Amino acid sequence: MAQNGSEGALVSGVAGRYALALFELARDENQVDDVSQNLDRFESLYNDSDDLRRLVKSPAYSADQQEAAIVAVLSKAGIGGLAANFVKLVASNRRLFALPDMIRGYREKVRESKGIVRAEVRVAEKPSEALLKDIEQTLREVAGSEIQLDLKVDPSLIGGLVVKIGSRMVDASLRTKLNGIRLAMHAAH
Repeated sequence: MAQNGSEGALVSGVAGRYALALFELARDENQVDDVSQNLDRFESLYNDSDDLRRLVKSPAYSADQQEAAIVAVLSKAGIGGLAANFVKLVASNRRLFALPDMIRGYREKVRESKGIVRAEVRVAEKPSEALLKDIEQTLREVAGSEIQLDLKVDPSLIGGLVVKIGSRMVDASLRTKLNGIRLAMHAAH
């Protein structure tokens, strides 16, 4: 399941162009899934390492310093092939700061090519496996396609759930219902 909450947003500009170029090359080389797995591994390292995030985001490092550090990280993590070459190219072109958006854009292209729709579901507490399967099945029926579920636990909802598929959103949270009652009570006075 994806963890990045901004993943549904459109990726454009430099990140979008790089993501599209990588996707087209990976598709032409029949390496879409391999590249996805390697990018997932890199992103996991990125999310877990303050030092790697600093390296990626900071303009203080020269292209050579960034590239040398990235080569070492990729080598140590066992990330190779097209994904590694892509990350190295991004570093050498001084575009490392946009890499997280490039990875997000690549994922969007992969989902789009496979006809998979991303659904973000926020719940107050982690649902049981049976309930999670029911939610996935219902969303598949609503979307009319395969679903990539991004489940987030948000205790502030109190109960219920909020579902977002594309530009459609359904808010069936207890918090929203209570706020509606509160507004109605204030209007009544």
